[in-house]
Formats: sequence, C-alpha cells, structure tokens
Amino acid sequence: MTEVATARRSRITPEREAELYEAVLVLLREVGYDALTMDAVAARTRSSKATLYRQWGGKAELVAKAVRHNKPGGMAGLGEVDTGSLRGDMHALTRRSDDCEMEQNSALMRGLAMAIHGNPDLLQAFREHLIEPEMADFRRVLQRAIDRGEVRADNPAIEFVMHMMIGGFAARSMIDEQPPTQEFLLSYIDAVVLPALCAPATT
Repeated sequence: MTEVATARRSRITPEREAELYEAVLVLLREVGYDALTMDAVAARTRSSKATLYRQWGGKAELVAKAVRHNKPGGMAGLGEVDTGSLRGDMHALTRRSDDCEMEQNSALMRGLAMAIHGNPDLLQAFREHLIEPEMADFRRVLQRAIDRGEVRADNPAIEFVMHMMIGGFAARSMIDEQPPTQEFLLSYIDAVVLPALCAPATT
C-alpha cells in the first residue's frame, strides 16, 4: 500500500502539489466540504479528475492532506522541534503560526469538524493524515521531557495533551467569541497544560 501511494505521489512535482493544496483550501473556505467537488478542484487547478483521483483517491484524502500540508512547517513533524525544554518546545510549536493564520485555520477547522460528523471517509482520512501523526509527534516531544526528568512517565495527563491543546484552541471562539492568538495559547500552555504535566512554567 505504501509503495502504491508513493508511486501516485511521484506523478506530480512538489510545487504543483502545493498549488493544488492551496486551491483546495481556498475552495473549502468558499463553499465548505459538502459542496466541494472534485470537478470544482479540477476546474480551479486546471487538472483532470483522473489525475486527482489517481493522486489522492478521493475528496476526503485530498482535503486531509491539504490541511496537513498547510499546517506550520508543512509535512515536517512537530517532533522535530527540540529546544531543550518542554515549555520551550510547546512555545516554539505555537509560534509557528501567526495570529492571522490561526484565525483562518480556526474558521476552516470549525467547518471541517461539522463535516466530519457526517462523513466517515473524512474522519478516517483525518485520523490517518492529521490526528495520528500529530499524536505520535507529541508523544516524541513528551518522551524527551520524560527523559530530561521534566515529566513523570506515569503522569495520567500525558494521554490528554492533544485533548487539552485542541480544547483550548476551539474554546477560545466558543467561550470568548474571539479567534485563538499566540498570546492566548502561550498563556494557556503555561497556566493549564504545563501544570497538568507537572512541568515547570519557567525557562
């Protein structure tokens, strides 16, 4: 399966792939997931539907990979960030997006979260291309903190780090009626996430 996927990806250049992903995200913001069609993507990107299906298999995988590609650092793993402390790592990850990007991504993810509930294929694609890779990356970040003695290996909060981060990001709009910002998320990390992990909140 991996060899097949690699063969499909090799048919277009990285630059062309990035252009397609950007066009998909623009269309998503314009019409939403349910109204997005492969015909529309093909027309917007001057591609053939055959090429799109050969490369991505379907709309769900295309959208999930577009969102993944658009994340700060692109497809590079979050686990590659290593500042020498858990607080430094989590702050560095947060600073990879500026406030404008966070606002755009927040609106996009709210729409996709609603679409996921009625689209098993989209949920599976998000699990495979976004949720599971990011959980693995966060586990590497946390394992380094455990190895440094910042976090106890048996701390039950370790299993809920992603829940805390996603919750803080989403709740900002729901509770405060404001988009998430760097300042808010950095404060949230120091006040909520690090104390739960028993990690120091100072450099």
